[in-house]
This record gives sequence, C-alpha cells and structure tokens, in this order.
Amino acid sequence: QVQLVESGGGLVQAGGSLRLSCAASGRTFSSYAMGWFRQAPGKEREFVAALSWSGGNTHYADSVKGRFTISRDTKNTVYLQMNSLKPEDTAVYYCAAAIVWDPAMAIMTSPDYDYWGQGTQVTVSS
Repeated sequence: QVQLVESGGGLVQAGGSLRLSCAASGRTFSSYAMGWFRQAPGKEREFVAALSWSGGNTHYADSVKGRFTISRDTKNTVYLQMNSLKPEDTAVYYCAAAIVWDPAMAIMTSPDYDYWGQGTQVTVSS
C-alpha cells in the first residue's frame, strides 16, 4: 500500500501562484508514475499533469500548459507549481500514483492510477 498526502492548497487571487506537494509513504520502493488531477464542483475529475518515474517525461492538459509544472525532488515527493492562476483553476486537486514497469511512462488517464490522495482545495478569486 502507498499513502499519498497532498498539501499546499489555499485561496489565491487570479494571477497568483501556489505550489502543491504530494508526499508518498508506505511501499515506495516500486516504480511509480505520478499525476495530478482536479475536480471542480459539478464537474468530472480531469487530468492536469503527469510525470514518469524517471522524471524525464511529462504531459500536461492544454488548459494548464505553460502555467503549471510537475516535478519531483526525491522519488517520494512530487510537486505541482501553479503560476498565473485563473478562477477556472478552482478545484480540489488530487495526487495519484501508478505502478509502472517502464520508468519512462507518464500516464494521463485516471483509471490507470493505483493510489490516490485525499485532495487539497485550490480556490482562485477574480
């Protein structure tokens, strides 16, 4: 089992920045691709960003490309740097981990993730 805990959410004005963190604990010796998803009220959960285990491959949703950056500083902590935030970025943000055999694989589809965090609220005011 892997436990994921997000932090760093909060209230920010449009144009501001936030950095979300995702700390993994438990069975972390396997290879995990990491991702961030978000869910706004009344909407389905959507993909935001993905990072391969190797750290060499990333994918972003078109809506956040150029503004958000996914990264990891150790094999057990992943970040989502969010700049130039917009009111439409308001959502609960979830961190996810997927067991992978290919260290270069970055995953964009939520059913392929094995573990999820509890989510952290991000609210962007206009």
